[in-house]
Amino acid sequence: MEIGSNNDELYSITLFVVLISGCIVIGHLLEKNRWINDSITALLTGLCSGMIILLTTKGKSSRILEFDEQLFFIYLLPPIIFNAGFQVKKKQFFRNFMTIMLFGAVGTLISFCIISFGAKLLFASLDIGALELRDYLAIGAIFSATDSVCTLQVLNQDDTPLLYSLVFGEGVVNDATSIVLFNAIQRVDLSHVNSKIAAQFVGNFLTLFVTSTLLGIVIGLLCAYLIKKLYLGRHSTDREVALMMLMAYLSYVMSEMFKLSGILTVFFCGIVMSHYTWHNVTQSSRTTTKHAFATLSFVAEIFIFLYVGMDALDIEKWKFASDSPGKSIAVSAVLFGLVLVGRASFVFPLSFASNFARKSKSDKFDLKQQVTIWWAGLMRGAVSMALAYNQFARSGHTQQPGNAIMITSTITVVLFSTIVFGLMTKPLVKFLLHPPMLPENGIPSETASPRSFLTPLLGNEEEVEVGKENSNIHRPSSLRMLLTTPAYTIHHYWRKFDDAVMRPVFGGRGFTRLDPVSSEEPSVY
Repeated sequence: MEIGSNNDELYSITLFVVLISGCIVIGHLLEKNRWINDSITALLTGLCSGMIILLTTKGKSSRILEFDEQLFFIYLLPPIIFNAGFQVKKKQFFRNFMTIMLFGAVGTLISFCIISFGAKLLFASLDIGALELRDYLAIGAIFSATDSVCTLQVLNQDDTPLLYSLVFGEGVVNDATSIVLFNAIQRVDLSHVNSKIAAQFVGNFLTLFVTSTLLGIVIGLLCAYLIKKLYLGRHSTDREVALMMLMAYLSYVMSEMFKLSGILTVFFCGIVMSHYTWHNVTQSSRTTTKHAFATLSFVAEIFIFLYVGMDALDIEKWKFASDSPGKSIAVSAVLFGLVLVGRASFVFPLSFASNFARKSKSDKFDLKQQVTIWWAGLMRGAVSMALAYNQFARSGHTQQPGNAIMITSTITVVLFSTIVFGLMTKPLVKFLLHPPMLPENGIPSETASPRSFLTPLLGNEEEVEVGKENSNIHRPSSLRMLLTTPAYTIHHYWRKFDDAVMRPVFGGRGFTRLDPVSSEEPSVY
């Protein structure tokens, strides 16, 4: 193999690495005046770079790498989702699990239905080309996928733990649900839609959801058991770190191999690993894995938004849109309007239902918090782009006018929602929530972003043993507890089962060896 034959590819990769490094430096310089986040920085850098490349190549191309769906779904998405599960504060996540699932799963289904059928009704008068029923359903899944990182960077999880937990948890579950929906759509025969086909679609969705989750849990437990029994750290911490990384990635690729949802699998694998496996490794391995996973996630997200910014100026797709700019603008406006309506159609009704079920006034969502939740899910990001490419283009290219318009409209919605809404997020949240709920000087706290390698959210300090913390308090009967506070009751009995059965087998807090390298107790992050 001659190295010289790949010079063009090496130049492209080198330039992309330079741009990613530039995004990190610019993001650092803008940290004190956080009006824009890393996603917006990468998008704007990609747009500027795309413009320069477009001028340099005399309008032939605006990007230096070709988009590949496999690159996104197999290499870039797994570290982002795994880190979300690995770094999540599990106590808050599972304490609000029912509400998170209500918004993330049920809410996404409601938004999916409204966007799909709204697009079918409204696109008929726009004459954008021959779109099938599968395309309209795919549009619903594509534009149901949110990107709430802008809001999370402004919210403070210490001052608004309930709101932060819901926005973060819903964002992850929403992405997973959207991808599961998209995959289920590809499997169902939509040539003759009837009640049987609808039941099959629901069955496929539920099967994907449950089996993907179980696979992630099983692989996470297997990794915890192996590391606990073998205790690799007594010889080499490198083996521990390598095994954790490989098992995490194995969960994703196995799920994709079995045609399941890799995003759900790797998310729950991350949760299980942080609960059991992370406590079984040595102190140095804990520090290494925590920052390694977060760094990979950070770089992957920068890479995605940088590419989206470049590809937004791809002349091939915009040629079709330039023939009828009014039509392209109309499609983008319709899609964004459906996103607004679809989001509102479940946030406010489900917030009312959630408030009705909550006894404590402090746990209920007031109108300002509901508006914040609604706003947090209006931005569209990398998942929407990847699904749109998957449905309407191959390797980023398309020669069909209808498909090209859908790609350019998706790009328009992503750019507009991320940049414009992202810039408005900080002043809006500051206006809606009381000043004490925000960090001083408007600068996000160290725990403000789940996707930044500088802001680990492992939250093990929250892993207080439920059942021990209030052991002297008289508890009502189990049935009464279940009826009045189901989430707390399930959490209480899960902790008892976890302490009695799971931790003695798979390890975890209180069931680990001391670090042989240090005489100190393992640190609590």
